[in-house]
Amino acid sequence: MQDIKRVIEENNGKIVVEHDYFLLVEVSREHVRKLARALFEAGAYYSTGVGSDERPRNGFFAMYHILNHEESKKYIVLKVEAPEHDLRIPSITPEIEGANWAEREAHDVLGIVFEGHPEPERLILPDDWPEGVYPLRKDFKYNEKVKPVRKEEKFVEREDALVLPLGPFHPTLHEPEYFEIYVDGETIVGARYKGFFVHRGLEKLAEGRLTIHQIPFVAERICGICGYTHMICYCQAVENAIGLEVPERAEYIRTLLLEIERIHSHILWFGVVYHLLGFDTGFMHAWRIREKVMDIAEMLTGNRKTYGMSLVGGVRRDIDEDKKEKTLKALREVSQEMKKLFNDVLAMKEILNRIEDVGILPKDRARSIGVVGPVARGSGINTDVRKDHPYAAYKYLDFKVPVYNGCDVLSRYLVRADEIFESIYLIEQVLDQMPGGDIMVERFEVPEFSVGVGATEAPRGEDVHFVITHRGSKVYRWRPRAPTYNNLPSVPVMLEGEHLADAPAIIGSID
Repeated sequence: MQDIKRVIEENNGKIVVEHDYFLLVEVSREHVRKLARALFEAGAYYSTGVGSDERPRNGFFAMYHILNHEESKKYIVLKVEAPEHDLRIPSITPEIEGANWAEREAHDVLGIVFEGHPEPERLILPDDWPEGVYPLRKDFKYNEKVKPVRKEEKFVEREDALVLPLGPFHPTLHEPEYFEIYVDGETIVGARYKGFFVHRGLEKLAEGRLTIHQIPFVAERICGICGYTHMICYCQAVENAIGLEVPERAEYIRTLLLEIERIHSHILWFGVVYHLLGFDTGFMHAWRIREKVMDIAEMLTGNRKTYGMSLVGGVRRDIDEDKKEKTLKALREVSQEMKKLFNDVLAMKEILNRIEDVGILPKDRARSIGVVGPVARGSGINTDVRKDHPYAAYKYLDFKVPVYNGCDVLSRYLVRADEIFESIYLIEQVLDQMPGGDIMVERFEVPEFSVGVGATEAPRGEDVHFVITHRGSKVYRWRPRAPTYNNLPSVPVMLEGEHLADAPAIIGSID
């Protein structure tokens, strides 16, 4: 811990908040790039970035770069400010590749100019959005209507390759997204990704209309599969901001539901991958087994998606002894059936030939881009928020983090397979060790302008939420960052040099 503090101080950073979970560090525009590089060289990797309009407070805009330093078990939040009349901040993307999207997004929604950014194109705003209109500025009303501006369409042409569009609507894609794939014969020689076709404006909604107690219902709808981890991540960010201790029994219940969600998400993924590989028998078996996990979720929470189970300060529903036994019995059946399915599938050469040594993401590129979860662990990076930044009941439990060094689709497959059985082992410990006591804190104060960071290990990887509290139990700023946001920039690297027929499975391997 002292080592990372020394790195910060030697590179002109000033620690202004020292929390058990994170450090808030102020740094000037002149020194932000040097400090970011020093932290990256000291073992931190880029997690996410958050732009914030803080003119009503102090007349400045701020950029918060959040780095994950696993050795010290701290998130390091670099805060750099710029006034409205000189809204320029040096880009740290030339030093840390993973900051690319975060800086482009902050420019789109707030107008912050990142000097020296190697790829300053739009990221999330639509092509017909007018210049100079920034939707996350505080003076932009949540219900304001924007008139589209017609622009000339640009088409990418390459003399050395055929440009093949995949998306934005395609049977192999889960939602609207666009991959521009460049092929020479049947070989992929390059790719470009464009997404963000669906934008619900959740951050603006939360900051303008909702209290901290209402946002969990929005947070759990960020993802249709792993909504509970977003809810917990948000709750932890607020709890860290206001210094709220959650009852121990509530921590165990949260952990139980997080692992139930991980199991059903991973089994769903296996079914989808089998389908992408043309093995629909495997798809049907996986989803048949998954139903048993969904039945557990419904029994424990009253619905198949664990909606409405948690809140800032704890959980809403308790777990009785009868449900514990039913949960254990069902999970034993799931474990046996998944073991058989995995053994059968991996014995098929037709499957192995499609996933082994396919979709290579080298370890150094994985770290540079900042990938998370099974994508990182499949490239030999031993990272898991449950171990590196323990939350909920994970600090009391024993489990292994599966890591594979193949850097291919097969390695990402094996990581998820192992995690299913580790999750079952975790649930067995949770149900055996669960303490008695309260399940929520009913009353607490919310100070104004407190900063909080929450992180969970979602099924797809590190999930991060950032909050700044506001008066009246509101949030001044809320920024959720899903794990796929960090993993998608790695897809063009995985695709290059591969056969075109393998593209769906490679894209699907990031989940």
